[in-house]
Amino acid sequence: MLQVKDINVYYGAIHAIKGISLEVSDGEIVALIGSNGAGKSTTLRTISGLMKPKSGSIIYDDKDITGKPAHKIVSMGLCQVPEGRRVFANMTVLENLEMGAYTRKDKDGIARDMKKVFESFPRLLERKEQLAGTLSGGEQQMLAMGRALMSKPKLLLMDEPSMGLAPLLVKEIFNIIKEINASGTTILLVEQNANMALSIADKAYVLETGRITLSGTAKELASSEAVRKAYLGG
Repeated sequence: MLQVKDINVYYGAIHAIKGISLEVSDGEIVALIGSNGAGKSTTLRTISGLMKPKSGSIIYDDKDITGKPAHKIVSMGLCQVPEGRRVFANMTVLENLEMGAYTRKDKDGIARDMKKVFESFPRLLERKEQLAGTLSGGEQQMLAMGRALMSKPKLLLMDEPSMGLAPLLVKEIFNIIKEINASGTTILLVEQNANMALSIADKAYVLETGRITLSGTAKELASSEAVRKAYLGG
């Protein structure tokens, strides 16, 4: 479904992503783990069209999307849940969800998906007329995920969904990620909480200072001594 081939990305003179390649197959959860500043968010931003690679290619659904504008990529079924939630603070929960469907024209489908989002996130239904900026961190994360789902993605990129959340909420968010995947959405997950990421992923990549240093099944990486020492606290 997604093939990232040898991409190089720069911030001015800084070489942030150094020739990385990765693959995400239909139906998988793929985790990209690494420490702060490794280039995980930059990788996602490049895939979703918010940044342009200097070289390399990004193939999604057999189409070359390298350098395509972000809004065109969203309408092709690839959507990102950004780091730090980025909800529209002065709009209601309902308006935020409606914004997620801005590329769609199928009114009946939008209504069905809205109902599904409220079933997955009952708290959003309770707060649908509330301003998004007044929600708790966990509720804002749920809203960011719900908003992305309203675009009807085939592939969902998730950037640090557990950041800043209490452990109980982290568990809840990861259960919802598994449910989203089980209902047919493929997921590429960037996450600092390597334990949680590897516990739900099919395969994983380790990113260090802009390079992929390890890859394999999530099980293999979870039992790798190097990964355990660096990311799993043991």
